[in-house]
Amino acid sequence: MARRIDVTGAGDVRLAAWEFGDPPKSDQARDVPQGAHPVPAPRPPGPGAAERAPGVLLLHGLMGRASHWASTARWLSARHRAVALDQRGHGQSDKPPRAAFTREAYVEDAEAALEQLGLAPAVLVGHAMGALTAWQLAAKRPDLVCGLIICDMRASALGAASQREWEDWFKAWPAPFATLSDVRKWFGEDDPWVERPSRARGEFYAEVMQESPDGWRPVFEPEQMLESRETWVYDAHWEELAQVRCPTLVVRGLDGELGRAEAQEMVRVLPRGQYAEVADAGHLVHYDQPDAWRAAIEPFLDSVLTDLSG
Repeated sequence: MARRIDVTGAGDVRLAAWEFGDPPKSDQARDVPQGAHPVPAPRPPGPGAAERAPGVLLLHGLMGRASHWASTARWLSARHRAVALDQRGHGQSDKPPRAAFTREAYVEDAEAALEQLGLAPAVLVGHAMGALTAWQLAAKRPDLVCGLIICDMRASALGAASQREWEDWFKAWPAPFATLSDVRKWFGEDDPWVERPSRARGEFYAEVMQESPDGWRPVFEPEQMLESRETWVYDAHWEELAQVRCPTLVVRGLDGELGRAEAQEMVRVLPRGQYAEVADAGHLVHYDQPDAWRAAIEPFLDSVLTDLSG
């Protein structure tokens, strides 16, 4: 089951939000027809509000899509109303050529999703770029966020060389791909960025391809991805991290892009930071090792529930 709900983001960009499992019976959110703008269900004030499990908003990374969170969202839905967002330029959300792909726009989109879906106060779960969006929103609007999970995203500046590498990487794609099998093989085995064969990586990229008359191409525009990335790679984001007041879990794959020393420094900077790492996982932690990912974050989610009810 995948249910789409439209959200209006910054600059009136239409965003697709997705539920991949039925919310808990106790959740009072009203059912929303596909394509309609949802009306948030009232959340009672006082002690009774703490008895409801918080909503969860799942934010994918650059080039990702909401469906990459499907397995996570399904098990979360046993206790939470879990919604994954196709961020602007990604998945089935709008990709207007003149839209803003700034940090502010991405953060305002997530803010709009929380408010229009009636999820707040919510736990934000973000991977890579989505994690940066999540902690920037948590710093900006602490009233909307009761917990935060940061998955494999660095707080330090990556610099101009990193952006040039990405530009060269996009140019190296042998797109269009003749078949999805070719997509899986190239991203899982032949891509120069692959250190060792990775079936999960091949599947991850196959999920962001769509068939066109000349073959399989990405559902996103590479130029918009580079534009989005350019808005964060030249800056460090430690100051915003230090402004996050809610409980926060920093998760890294043992072979991911976030090194252990930087991850532990992020935990130190966070006022209420915790740390977890997933063995045998690369950058795509939740997609690469879904069972180990669940084991890493479930105790944290339980503690957030305990804090809210305590």
